[in-house]
Amino acid sequence: MNNRKLLTFVIFLFCSATISLSAQNFFKKGDQIVNVGIGLGSYYGGTGYSMTVPPLSVSYEKGLFDGLFDGKGAIGVGGYLGYQANKWETVFSGNSYGYKYNYIMVGARGTLHYQFVEKLDTYGGLLLGYDIVSSKFFGESSYNLDSATGSGIGYSAFVGARYQFTDSFCGFAELGYGISALQLGISFRL
Repeated sequence: MNNRKLLTFVIFLFCSATISLSAQNFFKKGDQIVNVGIGLGSYYGGTGYSMTVPPLSVSYEKGLFDGLFDGKGAIGVGGYLGYQANKWETVFSGNSYGYKYNYIMVGARGTLHYQFVEKLDTYGGLLLGYDIVSSKFFGESSYNLDSATGSGIGYSAFVGARYQFTDSFCGFAELGYGISALQLGISFRL
């Protein structure tokens, strides 16, 4: 519940700080953008877990419609791939053992863009995908502990912004539920 309040506050603060400014449309029909990011804050793991690979993501987006909402809005669709790994380890009777975990999120994203200020593309969206989780036992133990896999439908809601440094290079930040709570990275316009 607190995460939802924080997300609402951040969206409100972001929108209220930029709502009165105008700009030309940054994201348009036919535009293609690739995001490459690293995550801060993970939803996977817990107490006693250590991260071995931080949350990494790659996403692609193509503009389908533009000219919405007084000419400043656009709709895009694309794909998403996220990965993270961690491990849990313990020592019992002098033996060290534990599990290594891999998390993969693959999905399709839809985004609604609205540009409040020049060179800043703001957007929100939804992701629907598939989460793949695998675990592998390591170490020495007197118990017969096997590895396991699991998977299921995954989803995400997010808000984000891209700041345009050049015509083809941007920095981006996304806040939401996915492979991590906050993604920071670079974007390339194709």
